[in-house]
Amino acid sequence: MHVEPSPKGEISLAVLSPAPVGSKMPRSSPDHHQHQHQLQQAAMEELAGSRRQQEHHLAVQQQHQQPFAAEPAGVSKDVKPLAKKDKRGLSTSERDPKTLRRLAQNREAARKSRLRKKAYIQQLESSRIRLAQIEQELHSARAQGVFFPGSGLLTEQGVTGKGLGGIDGLSSEAAMFDVEYGRWQEEHYRVMYELRAALQQQLPEGELQMYVENCLAHHDEVVAIKDAVIKGDVFHLTSGVWRSPAERCFLWLGGFRPSEVIKMVLGHVEPLAEQQIVAVYGLQQSAAETEEALSQGLDALYQSLSDTVVSDALSCPPANVANYMGQMHVAMNKLSTLEGFVRQAENLRQQTLHRLHQVLTTRQMARSLLAVSDYFHRLRTLSSLWVTRPRPPPQDHQQPGDGAGAGGTPHSS
Repeated sequence: MHVEPSPKGEISLAVLSPAPVGSKMPRSSPDHHQHQHQLQQAAMEELAGSRRQQEHHLAVQQQHQQPFAAEPAGVSKDVKPLAKKDKRGLSTSERDPKTLRRLAQNREAARKSRLRKKAYIQQLESSRIRLAQIEQELHSARAQGVFFPGSGLLTEQGVTGKGLGGIDGLSSEAAMFDVEYGRWQEEHYRVMYELRAALQQQLPEGELQMYVENCLAHHDEVVAIKDAVIKGDVFHLTSGVWRSPAERCFLWLGGFRPSEVIKMVLGHVEPLAEQQIVAVYGLQQSAAETEEALSQGLDALYQSLSDTVVSDALSCPPANVANYMGQMHVAMNKLSTLEGFVRQAENLRQQTLHRLHQVLTTRQMARSLLAVSDYFHRLRTLSSLWVTRPRPPPQDHQQPGDGAGAGGTPHSS
């Protein structure tokens, strides 16, 4: 037997046909037959292995050609477009709605963060410009001879230590408070504008509630701003120099009287239910009683401070330095209690607004907040008109004997 390659590359096995009858064949030994049998088995195994390899190659070729093979007639198959994949290998079509919603929320939060950062930078820049303008106005006013608290004799004598330093006699806490309050006032205009627009659009109670809570949170911010200056320079807050002239007429312990605000808003929240009327008038009475108690305590503090200052131990020059300093220490301790009165007044103002919010409806509270804002805005406008009012020019009145004498010759002294 022998092995011949087929035309297709296959290995074929040619087996000799048996000899015709009557022919003579040489007698083979057993070893020869065993050797031929082994050759046949090897050829068969090689042929089977070659066929398996060819079948494997054909299957691989069919798999590669299958996506590009033509579809049979009458058979339609939907072809989906390739989806765009992200960096993690997931396409947008493979993401669930929760992931897509979270990505959209992240993009919106990043956009709002950029806007807040930009607004904060603009506020800082405007505050810096405003502070420079105030400083320039103060310098020009001093050059014209206008007197300001914190300047004058003490400044001329060089007594400009802590509490008299800062910007033109203001303490650092007072100067920082003026800047922060100016920023808060600018933000207050924007918050009230949004609340007014939401009220005019007749938004539902749920959406309007967000604007009202935002406004109340904005009022809470000014309480925190005032708390810093109460610790550092309470007299700056109680003096009202950070308010307009007309607002100072109604200033009470660094702010407004809560009972007066309740009277003001009553005309903007009608009609009220019977239960609301009882609650509002009860809140007004409670606020008035607390105001009276604080005012009486403040009067008692002032009287006690006056008695301490007029004591003989504070005579000049002091006969006993130790008694003098001890009495001054007592007076300073009494002054420190003023911080507690102002802080209680701030808490009363804050609690009054929040308790009104609990009694009134959302729409009534929105109208109340707008009424309070408009009230103080009118006072500031009145102050601006008062400051810029036309004034008659000053006239220099000359005495009859002053000036040059007859013939232009000055009088001899």
